Amino acid sequence: MASISLIIPTHSRPHLLPRAVESALAAGTDVEVVVVDDASTDDTAEVCRAIKGINYVRLDHNHGVAGARNVGVLTSSAEYIAFLDDDDVRLPGSLDLQLAVLRNTPGAALIYGQALIGGATDRFAPDRYPKPCPEGDVFWQLVTQNFIPCGSVLFRRSCLFSTGLLDRSIAGIDDWDLWVRVAALYPVAALDQPVVIWRRPAPDSDQSSARAVEMVALSTRQFRRHWMKMSRAAQESPVVRRRAARRFSQNMASHLVTEAVRSLSCGQVMRANRCVVAALRNHSHGIAWRVLRKLHVPQAR
Repeated sequence: MASISLIIPTHSRPHLLPRAVESALAAGTDVEVVVVDDASTDDTAEVCRAIKGINYVRLDHNHGVAGARNVGVLTSSAEYIAFLDDDDVRLPGSLDLQLAVLRNTPGAALIYGQALIGGATDRFAPDRYPKPCPEGDVFWQLVTQNFIPCGSVLFRRSCLFSTGLLDRSIAGIDDWDLWVRVAALYPVAALDQPVVIWRRPAPDSDQSSARAVEMVALSTRQFRRHWMKMSRAAQESPVVRRRAARRFSQNMASHLVTEAVRSLSCGQVMRANRCVVAALRNHSHGIAWRVLRKLHVPQAR
């Protein structure tokens, strides 16, 4: 039995898979790679069957990324689990490094690392995210901002018995929701170095994570209706809860304005306008306006 099971969900993007699988196998010395074909409609099945050294699972109807990850988890056998999107790349030896730290941190449920941010090509920015890497009891930091790159995480299978699998109903933030539920119960460890290259969706992409306004609205509902009603949050003082709500609002406004700037750089004027309007309408006007001024973006009228 392998020490680590790495789950790669994929849907109709066979040209990306070989590189992702190759990077996964090079990231650790004892890795089981599980590729979950989420009902692809092209030649993904043929490509997967030609790749050696993987456990290939074919779904007959689309489950979405969260559902495909869940199937991969249930299909896998290792004590430790990691996720990797088919357009991302694990860095060589990174899983072995994280596994060594996690094994020496018995109280921690997961360990994450930094991501190098890539684009549509193989080029990537030298910046690392996040900087710094919070660890220990990170619940209140994590509930207000997702600073954990999904592809950088290695977690214990046993923690899923306490937290449950990914929630398919909140596609796009399902990984954030899982980390919040984990952090409510367990400490989190961090490796302060890059472990993955994450390809950031372009503003004009159809990927759910690129739909900033919709994702922020979904995150806001999850924050208000679920995360702040968890026992860990409900038992805190009103001061702590108000502080968390303000930080969450500020982070959401900042994200929307940043995506507006990215959209403008790609000529997506309508998308940029939607982001700015949402930042001003749905979050503290003062917070959003300060972010706009900081980024030198004219206020929408």
